[in-house]
Amino acid sequence: MSTYETIIVSDGQDSLAGVRTITLNRPAKKNAINGPMWDELLDAFRNTSSDPGVLCLVITGAENEFCSGADLSASESPTGKGVGTDRHQLVSMRRVSDVALELNRMPMPTIAKVGGVAAGAGCNMALGCDLIVASDNARFSEIFTKRGLAIDFGGTWILPRLIGIHKAKELAFFGDVISAVEAERIGIVNRVVPAGQLDAFVDDWASRLASGPPLALRMTKRLLNEGGGMSMDQALEAEGWTQTVTIGATRDATEAGRAFIEKRQPKFQGR
Repeated sequence: MSTYETIIVSDGQDSLAGVRTITLNRPAKKNAINGPMWDELLDAFRNTSSDPGVLCLVITGAENEFCSGADLSASESPTGKGVGTDRHQLVSMRRVSDVALELNRMPMPTIAKVGGVAAGAGCNMALGCDLIVASDNARFSEIFTKRGLAIDFGGTWILPRLIGIHKAKELAFFGDVISAVEAERIGIVNRVVPAGQLDAFVDDWASRLASGPPLALRMTKRLLNEGGGMSMDQALEAEGWTQTVTIGATRDATEAGRAFIEKRQPKFQGR
């Protein structure tokens, strides 16, 4: 596995076998994403996406903070002046978009484990995961307009699909900070747990996903992601093809049936 400077990539063992965790690791900046981190995230996401041994991905941040967004300080800019020239900014935005797309295309289930702040691109990175578990001290903000910027990292695509167009505009226009409880209420967060229970809760969900039927989970994720752009007829056709594969061409469905009859937990192998 590659060694990185701004992120930590670790694979779980024993009950967490098949679970990979990517930790954003710039705690002095609340894990703000600088140029090297964008590059490392893209590499780590691509490696994870193509690794058949990874059955669940968890994304989190070091020292109880998720991510305060892109690092806009002058020292991190190509020009030394903050956001950079038009040309450099265009190159930078292509890199941001590449990372967002790679996360969106991740075939296995993904969980954002959010403690502390998730703002700007950090907020949308969390929203780009399949599931979000937040500590009760987590905070979310589409902070872009408060920095004089337009929304990025896929927020224009993700937010309306999660919470509807009008609520998405409210969050994006004002950039207000909302609590984890409010984020759960409006449908951004799946679960809010006490900070001291965050690791254990996410470990449980991740281990359950990693022990599930890999092919069925991947197909289900793809169907759900693509279903919003399909007619009912198209969705049913897609479901028919994928169900034919899971029932007729894999052993996992047979194993699930046997495990039910034998009153034991199934042992899925993804084939």
